[in-house]
Amino acid sequence: MGATAALDRWQFAVTIVYHFLFVPVTIGLAWFVAGMQTAWHRTGKEHYLRMTRFFGKLFLINFALGVVTGIVQEFQFGMNWSVYSRFVGSVFGAPLAIEGVVAFFLESTFLGLWLFGWDRLRPRVHLAMIWMVVAGTTSSAYFILAANSWMQHPVGHVLKDGRAEMDSLGDVLLQPLQLTHFFHTIAASLVTAGLLVIAVSAYWLRKGENVVLFRAAVRGALWVTVAAAVVVIGVGHYQAQIIARVQPMKMAAAEALYETKSPAPLSLLAIGPWEKHPERTDVDIVLPHGLSLLATNSWNGEIRGIDDVQREYERRYGPGGYTPIVGSVYWSWRVMVTIGFLALLYGLVWLWLGRWRGRGLDRSRWFAWSAYLFLLLPFLANTAGWLFTEMGRQPWIVQGLLRTHDGISPLVGTGEVIATLSGFAVVYGILAVVEGWLMLRAVRTGPERPAPEITREDALPPMLY
Repeated sequence: MGATAALDRWQFAVTIVYHFLFVPVTIGLAWFVAGMQTAWHRTGKEHYLRMTRFFGKLFLINFALGVVTGIVQEFQFGMNWSVYSRFVGSVFGAPLAIEGVVAFFLESTFLGLWLFGWDRLRPRVHLAMIWMVVAGTTSSAYFILAANSWMQHPVGHVLKDGRAEMDSLGDVLLQPLQLTHFFHTIAASLVTAGLLVIAVSAYWLRKGENVVLFRAAVRGALWVTVAAAVVVIGVGHYQAQIIARVQPMKMAAAEALYETKSPAPLSLLAIGPWEKHPERTDVDIVLPHGLSLLATNSWNGEIRGIDDVQREYERRYGPGGYTPIVGSVYWSWRVMVTIGFLALLYGLVWLWLGRWRGRGLDRSRWFAWSAYLFLLLPFLANTAGWLFTEMGRQPWIVQGLLRTHDGISPLVGTGEVIATLSGFAVVYGILAVVEGWLMLRAVRTGPERPAPEITREDALPPMLY
């Protein structure tokens, strides 16, 4: 691969990984804020209203940064990846257009109505606005993931004049790989937002202020984190089975499995050198039959190895290397899976220690510090998941149809990519500082002061009810 193609890949990787730091928080917090406002609407308890407004600020900050960084992605398709854009344009046009016209419209329009409608809309109408925002953020993720899933497993298309043209929109939007990607991502977003809510609440509980509000926030976030972590693990198990069928090289690389085996063990910990063969690794601790159970639901299920898949691809696509960087795929898979189980364990432990009511967590130093530490983990897991998904597909940009180095723009030179990559790095660095400052300021400012005897009706002018 040439220098320009490598730099194009680096630029897209930097921008998409940075963008995806905000996406799970925005999706997850939208659900949390809607749930908090629903609780206030149903109970009339004032601390739920304050909770909604407080975490709503954090949601708005992340939403703004996510929009700014997300716009860059689509521009890169046309600038650095023009051959790729021409090849996939007929297929990508529908899901990306739906995402822009429908999903983003829901997000932006109803977010504005929710933000400025506190004293102008009836309570039920205002509550509906935040749920429409949830629908927008969730559906936006669905259509973006549909496009990405098609790159992993192209379906519903025909090849015509050197381009992929859509043959079935239903196949593109509803293929099994897309459905697992979607539910896995939404559940991971809820885990991310749940651990954020827990960390912020732990900060205020440690200070001993707004205790009633943040007790309720912690209790709800712990339950959501546990439930979402279960979904992440369960859907991830089914997702692994689909990957083993449609992307056997990715699954083999995730286990550094060079030889086809039946039964296949699950590698728990291996130490390289990864690319040496037949000596796969110097150290390898395995769970017998584990990979067969994970990928086939069979005690002795067969898992194809890297060498076997490589030979098949050479027969099908011609000479060349079809193996991704094994060490990167191996470790990104394990980072993602390990953190998923740790999040589940963390939620269960503190639910038990908090005696289900949260009072045992007040002023707890251990709870506060563990919450701050675990806040970092879902971001690592989300990044590792993206790296596994994208690097495990290499050398393909569209699995089996278009190689990555064939998708770059022929008229964009190395110097131009270096300039734009450097510019993005500087701008994104500034945005990171701005994001951190705004979030910390909002958290330290805390929720608004309680108003005496506030109810659903008291928050609105008399003329509206």
